[in-house]
Amino acid sequence: MKAMLLAAGRGERMRPLTDTVPKPLLSVKGKSLIEHQLEKLVAAGFTEIVINHAYLGEQIVQKLGDGAAYGASITYSAEPEILGTAGGIVNALPLLGQEPFLVVNSDVWTDFPFQTLNKPLNNLAHLVLVPNPTHHPKGDFHLNQNMVSRQSEPKLTFSGVGVYHPDLFSLPIAEPVFGLAPLLIKAMEMQQVTGTLYLGTWVDVGTPERLESIDKL
Repeated sequence: MKAMLLAAGRGERMRPLTDTVPKPLLSVKGKSLIEHQLEKLVAAGFTEIVINHAYLGEQIVQKLGDGAAYGASITYSAEPEILGTAGGIVNALPLLGQEPFLVVNSDVWTDFPFQTLNKPLNNLAHLVLVPNPTHHPKGDFHLNQNMVSRQSEPKLTFSGVGVYHPDLFSLPIAEPVFGLAPLLIKAMEMQQVTGTLYLGTWVDVGTPERLESIDKL
């Protein structure tokens, strides 16, 4: 299974740290966030990696190269402008192929066992959900056994880790494909989204304070 690391965001909440460095290259213990993710993916058996980039993206390409130093083969999906999560994935579909693929936000910190996701997908999406952090108390989606829905309570937070079938990105929705949520909600209405609750370490590294807390951790 191929994997995609999302690395095109501007990182507004991380300013001024991201004024000259793209968010995925911010450092934790002397190593960038995206390098930590890349190494975890390779250790879990994901060696064909697609990385999208936009803001200061050339720095990411220069840092990671073709991936050989990490035991991976990296291809890049450059975006002339930030396309959003779903838009970025759609732009990268020619590189991802026709089989299900793993997508991971490059700005999350987790010890989730990615190898557990490297298996056949029998629907359009499989999401990893986590308990709601203090900065997102209302959550995103409801998990009932292994089925994910939007309407029911209580809700959990989407971790930014998911496996998607390319057909997910062909679903008809009423708005342009920039965010991932409209597509996921459409698939949920079709009962085509399963999920896993993860209770281990997970942090959305969205602010300098959270970056500092990860560095201490």
